[in-house]
Amino acid sequence: MRVIGLMSGTSCDAIDAAAADLWLEGDTLVMAPLGMVSRPYPGDLRAAIAAALPPAGTTMEQVCRLDTGIGQAFGELAERANAELCDGRADVVASHGQTVFHWVAGDQVRGTLQIGQPAWIAERTGCTVISDFRPRDVAAGGQGAPLVSAFDVLWLRGRPGTSVALNLGGIANITVAAAGSEPVAFDTGPANALIDAAVHRHTAGTMGFDRDGELAAAGTVDAGLLARLLAEPYYARPAPKTTGKELFTPDYVTRMSAGLPSVAGPDVIATLTALTACSVSSAVRGAGATEVIASGGGTLNPTLMARLREELGEVRVLTSDELGVPSAAKEAYAFAVLGFLTAHGLPGTIPSCTGARHSSVLGALTPGRDGLPRCQPGTVIPTRLRIATP
Repeated sequence: MRVIGLMSGTSCDAIDAAAADLWLEGDTLVMAPLGMVSRPYPGDLRAAIAAALPPAGTTMEQVCRLDTGIGQAFGELAERANAELCDGRADVVASHGQTVFHWVAGDQVRGTLQIGQPAWIAERTGCTVISDFRPRDVAAGGQGAPLVSAFDVLWLRGRPGTSVALNLGGIANITVAAAGSEPVAFDTGPANALIDAAVHRHTAGTMGFDRDGELAAAGTVDAGLLARLLAEPYYARPAPKTTGKELFTPDYVTRMSAGLPSVAGPDVIATLTALTACSVSSAVRGAGATEVIASGGGTLNPTLMARLREELGEVRVLTSDELGVPSAAKEAYAFAVLGFLTAHGLPGTIPSCTGARHSSVLGALTPGRDGLPRCQPGTVIPTRLRIATP
C-alpha cells in the first residue's frame, strides 16, 4: 500500500508530507520511504492559527475558517506529494491535522482537537483520507499522545540496551524501548516552542526560530531563570503524561520570571535552550537510556544538540537519519504507518505508552473518489518495523 503521511506539529510553521510503500511480511511491517515534500503555512493562515491558540479566545466562525483553510493547505501539499513522490498512485492519505487544543485536567486528558477538514484533502487527491487519530485513544483513557510511540516501538525493537527515541518538535517527547520491559512514552516538556517564542519577541517578529542556534550561542545561561523554569511541576509528574502550548504559552517565560532581574534577549534564548536540554536529559537519564535517537527540527540546532550531548555524558546520541529515517520527516512517516494500520483494521496504540485501557484502531475515514481502499483485514499484528530501500 502506498501511503502519504501529513503532519504539522505544535510549532505551527509548516506542513510535511512523507510518502512510503508499506507491506507486511509475517509479523514485520516493512516501510520503503519515497521521500518528503514540505511547505510553510501561508503567512495569513499561520497568523490566524497563532491568534486562535490559548490563551487567546476564539469564535466558532474562526474555528470553521481555520478548519477549512488548514484542510485546503493540507490537500494542496498532499496532491503535490502524490504527483512528485507517488507517480499519482497513492492509496491513502493519513492526516494528523493541526492540534489547536489538548485538554488536560490533572493527570487525565479529557479531549484533544486537531483540525484541517479531511474532505478537502480527499477532494483534492481523490484518495481515502484517515484523520482524527488521537481522540480514540483519549476515549479509551489514554493521553492521545505520543502516538509516534507505536512507530518507535516497532522500529527500535531488538536493539541492544535501552533505546530512547526523542522527537524535538515544538514539544519534546520520548519513547523508551528496552528488552524485557513494557515500553513507555511521554512528553518531556518544551523543545522549540519557548525558544521560538523568545526569538520572535527578541527580533520583533523578523525571525521565527533560532537558525543554527546562533542566538543561543551568543547568549549566557541565566542560572536564576533556569532554576525557576526547572521548578515547573510538570517535569516531576509521572508518565504517561502529555503537554502542549496550553501550558507553555508564548507568555510563559514572562509569567515564570516575575520578580527576577531582567534578562537580555540572547540570554533568555540561551537559557531556554538549556531548559530543553536539561528537561530532556533528566527524562532520558531517568529511563536508564544507553542510546538516544533524535529527530525533529531541534536536531538542526547545533547549540541545542551540543548542550544535550553535554548533559547526557556517555549516553550515545544519534539522529534517526543514521538509522534510515530522515529526522525532518519522521513524524510524517509515523502517521503514514498509523494510516496503514488503520486501513488494515490493526491497532495503532500501545497502552503502556499512552496510558489507555487497551489498544485501539485509530482515526476516522473519509472515502476517496473510488470509495474506501480494498484492504484485507490484518490477521497478524506486526511486532517490528523494517526500513527498506524503495
